[in-house]
Amino acid sequence: MHNVHQQNQNTLQSVDRSGQHSSTTVSSVAKSLLPTKRRLRLDPTNKLYFPYEPGKQVRCAIAIKNTCKSHVAFKFQTTAPKSCYMRPPGGILAPGESIVATVFKFVEPPENNEKPLDQNSKVKFKIMSLKVQGEIDYVPELFDEQREQVATEQILRVIFVDLERPSPVLDKLKRMLAEADAVVEVRRKPPEEKGTGVAGEGLVIDEWKERREKYLAQQQVQGVDSV
Repeated sequence: MHNVHQQNQNTLQSVDRSGQHSSTTVSSVAKSLLPTKRRLRLDPTNKLYFPYEPGKQVRCAIAIKNTCKSHVAFKFQTTAPKSCYMRPPGGILAPGESIVATVFKFVEPPENNEKPLDQNSKVKFKIMSLKVQGEIDYVPELFDEQREQVATEQILRVIFVDLERPSPVLDKLKRMLAEADAVVEVRRKPPEEKGTGVAGEGLVIDEWKERREKYLAQQQVQGVDSV
């Protein structure tokens, strides 16, 4: 009887361990299937609204906010680096910090008998994020060095807005561009203290000289062709 009891106990322990292992495995699989939690909040969330002015370079604005408890680096990419560029093309945001970035795009004139605003822009933009340790200098190479930790926040489509027709979207675009212009004016003033990455008052320090922007524009097309 003692041997039978001992065998039953061993069997129960084995089943219990097997059940725990199975539960752990299922939990791991379930976690891997969960969508990646967003690190940034974007406004607009998945579209970039540009005024429709054929043959001209136009611009739009997008608000980016860090919703994490740690510093987050962000980076823009585009499928059309020759006709589009972003300012700033990347940066590092402290927890809760936000900025308004400006996106520039050349609008191609309509072809054949195509009506204005009917053309579908194939240009796309991508915003990527990466958690970083504290206040460090932003360099685009961060995303290459820690590629496995990089997350795609959003793919943004281009939407044209008719300037002749007042709309809430157009009004919001004008407000955001005015805010972005105000930020640029502040950044042009000589800084009182030298910073390294993120300025107080939610402003990213202007380290993007013309030659730097040209270099970054060449990098932005990488990784977007697969979109």
